[in-house]
Amino acid sequence: MDVNSLVQTVAIYALPVLFAITLHEAAHGYVARHFGDMTAHAEGRISLNPMRHIDILGTIVVPLAILLLSGGRFLFGWAKPVPVIYSALRKPRRHMALVAAAGPAANLAMTLGWAVLLKIAVLLPAGSSSHFLGLMAQAGILVNLVFMFLNLLPILPLDGGRIVASLLPQRAAWRYAKLEPWGLPLLILLLATNVLNFVLEPLVGASGALIHALMF
Repeated sequence: MDVNSLVQTVAIYALPVLFAITLHEAAHGYVARHFGDMTAHAEGRISLNPMRHIDILGTIVVPLAILLLSGGRFLFGWAKPVPVIYSALRKPRRHMALVAAAGPAANLAMTLGWAVLLKIAVLLPAGSSSHFLGLMAQAGILVNLVFMFLNLLPILPLDGGRIVASLLPQRAAWRYAKLEPWGLPLLILLLATNVLNFVLEPLVGASGALIHALMF
């Protein structure tokens, strides 16, 4: 990828990635506060300010590297996790599932928002601005679908793992939770062996096609 292509790719994906990660984490904190855990609120993490959520490695370096190495076909990254104290929730098991689900739900909402923006870009008079807006909207749809499905994988510490742990019987949930230290190495292995892409690509592709059919 040449320098011009690199600059264009960064310009197109920068805002979608920042919004996808920032609102995902803020949603966790907002729902946790709603159910009684004020930790994220006290630490200023229920915020739309990306600087409160950015992890230099996980939010900028890793996503950019993977995006470039995959030729724009895949994206992986993370932000500083919003602190949630399980015991502070009013109904810990039930409410933790809802706190975990809030992040992917935020990504789904943003996917739909970017889809509306893409529709607007298509309706605008042809030009460099509408073309760039359309490319950014397409990137926003892709980024949020990837983040949503990735986080719904039933692997701790991902949101899908939190949801599964909250739904399992207590003894099974305890045993399942003990697997969390292996979650990140497992994700790296799945990414390195292209298994993660094999799992996510059909989900992202089918969802993107459905959104396109609904909007156009």
